Amino acid sequence: MAKMNRAGRHFLQIPGPTNVPDRVLRAIDRPTMDHRGPDFGELGAEVLANLQRIFQIVGPVVIYPASGTGAWEAALTNTLSPGDQVLMCRTGWFATLWKDMAERLGLAPVFVDTDWRRGADVDGLRAALEADTQHKIKAVCVVHNETSTGCVSRVDDVRAAMDATKHPALLMVDTISSLASMDYRHDEWGVDVTVAGSQKGLMLPPGLSFNAISAKALKAADTARLPRSYWDWRPMLEANKTGYFPYTPGTNLLYGLNEAVKMLLEEGLENVFARHDRHAEATRRAVRAWGLEVQCADPRHYSSSLTAVRLPDGHSADGLRAEILEKYNMSLGNGLGILKDRVFRIGHLGDFGDLQLIGTLGGIEMGLRVAGVPHKSGGTQAAIDYLAGNT
Repeated sequence: MAKMNRAGRHFLQIPGPTNVPDRVLRAIDRPTMDHRGPDFGELGAEVLANLQRIFQIVGPVVIYPASGTGAWEAALTNTLSPGDQVLMCRTGWFATLWKDMAERLGLAPVFVDTDWRRGADVDGLRAALEADTQHKIKAVCVVHNETSTGCVSRVDDVRAAMDATKHPALLMVDTISSLASMDYRHDEWGVDVTVAGSQKGLMLPPGLSFNAISAKALKAADTARLPRSYWDWRPMLEANKTGYFPYTPGTNLLYGLNEAVKMLLEEGLENVFARHDRHAEATRRAVRAWGLEVQCADPRHYSSSLTAVRLPDGHSADGLRAEILEKYNMSLGNGLGILKDRVFRIGHLGDFGDLQLIGTLGGIEMGLRVAGVPHKSGGTQAAIDYLAGNT
């Protein structure tokens, strides 16, 4: 039986992949280039140079044809050896997956737990570093913006804790759902490896991932003994000197990446961050006006990329999402791990404007009504009032 056509555009309001702007789609649509020819070297050199401005780093950025999970593995395998301890904080589902990967690679994670309602427990990390007098911990791995919870970890505070304990561990940060959406400063915050992906703030389809690398991390790669081949930085960095890659890159996605970075720089990164901050605040005001609860319990840890919303006990977040998809043609993010069916997640990142936000919140408010979820009316109006008064 054929599916009925739905009028109007589909609202993809998950926290990634995000909507791809027309300029990027048109760039990707170009004929495929010879990735060994002279024109490609110019493209590669331009993309790699512009990415340094996005990561706010003077060092190299490596691009893999992979998802963000590949960039996680690259960060670990290029810098660590079997049995090395890595200090991590269980801020949510994706931090847990990174820990699981570390175990499978033969590393020994030291896990600091949280309640999934705030960012990394800096005091817990500091205590673990202070107790590690023999410096068995070789890396601290933090998820900057935990996509499953809408909670941000304060990377500057984590770096301050590492500095206060004079611990020599590397600092690795996952920015998959925060890069190009929220303020992030690789060099200023003393990060050694930044992990990122193409499908969120960079406004691309999935398929590219990134490592931004400090000089300290490059030095660690000289003695790291975890097996690596595809993920090895060394052939990538050598080929990148002339804008090329050691194996076939995601050529058409690189066209799109170049265009997306140009769009971000044209808007200005400060303006990009302010736009995301503004939409996040408008969304939280809508949630509170509905009488619902934001999953993130600490205002210092609010995400500007997404908002996770808790439903009252006895009500299904997945049921609400299904109603909204069926009746209003809008996709919202589901709860993951311990938050399964407890929260829904509103993505408000990437190529996203005021009218898209109001449409998103209006669809949710209608969905709350038809699904019989206890709430107050007026959440969308609260967001309108905020946006109209804060232009």
